[in-house]
Amino acid sequence: MLTDDLLAKYDMTIGIECHVQLATATKLFSGADNDARDREPNSVVSPIDYGLPGMLPVLNREAVTLAIKAGKALNAEIARVSRFDRKHYFYPDLPKGYQTTQMYNPIILEGYIDVPLESGESVRVRIHHAHMEEDAGKLTHYADYSLVDLNRAGTPLIEIVSEPDMHSALEAKAYATELYRLMTYAGVTRGDLYHGNMRFDVNISIAPKGATELGKRAEVKNLNSFRSVEKAAEYEFRRQVELVEKGEQVVQETRGWDDAKQKTMSQRSKEDAQDYRYMPDADIPPIVLGEQEIIDIQATLPLLPPVYRAKWASLQLDRSVIDSLLSNQAYAVMVAAIQDEAGDETATRVAHWFASALGATDGGSSTDISQLSSVSLIELSGMVNASELSSTAAKDIFIELLTSDDSPRVIAEHKNLLQVSDESAIATIVDEVLADPASQQSIQDMREGKDRAIGYLVGQVMKKSQGKANPALAQKLIRNRL
Repeated sequence: MLTDDLLAKYDMTIGIECHVQLATATKLFSGADNDARDREPNSVVSPIDYGLPGMLPVLNREAVTLAIKAGKALNAEIARVSRFDRKHYFYPDLPKGYQTTQMYNPIILEGYIDVPLESGESVRVRIHHAHMEEDAGKLTHYADYSLVDLNRAGTPLIEIVSEPDMHSALEAKAYATELYRLMTYAGVTRGDLYHGNMRFDVNISIAPKGATELGKRAEVKNLNSFRSVEKAAEYEFRRQVELVEKGEQVVQETRGWDDAKQKTMSQRSKEDAQDYRYMPDADIPPIVLGEQEIIDIQATLPLLPPVYRAKWASLQLDRSVIDSLLSNQAYAVMVAAIQDEAGDETATRVAHWFASALGATDGGSSTDISQLSSVSLIELSGMVNASELSSTAAKDIFIELLTSDDSPRVIAEHKNLLQVSDESAIATIVDEVLADPASQQSIQDMREGKDRAIGYLVGQVMKKSQGKANPALAQKLIRNRL
């Protein structure tokens, strides 16, 4: 049995290759629609994607633009000249018999990502490079036959290759999460993990602590959630430690992830580069980029997650709230705009509404906040500041604003949520509560130093006022009376 002490004898090393589908209208080398979600199999395919004789590819210029933006998000240099190569292998999901990729001259060169961890620390993961390539089709296997869908064939990708700088499953999950945010914020990909817009190949190896050489790695392919990246790394680490402790060898291979069983399984031995017989693609001219062209394209990027974190350093937000905001770019944009318009206190309050009412999203569906405006949220915060609304009522109105055209005040009046902060009116109710025989035990408890007894008295004031009294003012008046 693997104990913690046994596992502690080994270091885990992780590098991740991430395939990012680019959010272009058409495919990388053909005019076929690039969005095949919910489409009939083989319905968005052109003769170029089928690899029919005599068909010549034409490079999608928008894919190059998105790759240049991705390079900025990765803190990477963009190659002034990059080229395409042919990667040869036969498989039914690639009718041409080769994949068009960039082996020798990728468009994105060395970079890095500073990945924030749950502990509050961060780890820098270096990017070796990122290259453009076309995606293959999809095979669905049955007991005695397989079906091929070429809708995905020719989809433009960038493959982002990290250095092996991660050493725990949590670091791998954090890297995948941050990479997803960077690519979606930059507008590089639609970010639909369910439909495979980003897929992570996790390379994992182990070595005895203090060893200078890495062990043989296994590559777990096509993970499409942050949790599966974490769990596959955890499982694979234990599997490899168990093999080595038995005196067996870790085999360099490609493995799949069974999410239902929470385990990896062998798929095929890992090929080396020479097995693919790479050669330059003579049909596609080199991509030649000028300095000013790159600067102009990258200047169009919106704010990225690291900028938001720095901007919110002055707000009273913990890590979980920031993660909730960053999980949806629209949330981050709204809170940042409110911070600029109304200051830190209002932005902090609104940020907590987003986090508590809407929560974080994980690479797919998210709440539509197009109905919200910064004007309404600033007004709502002002009403809380003026003690016109309780925090609970404000949160209810915040949720209502997601689908309503009304102002916060109109909603509050319609729902009868406005607090009474008229001191004389509340004082009258306080006097009634303190005179009530049912309150005498609580009054006695308070006089004996049992401060929690005030909760009953405040509750009675709220009940008599039908929930409209300002509870803070009610508590202040009760203490003054006693």
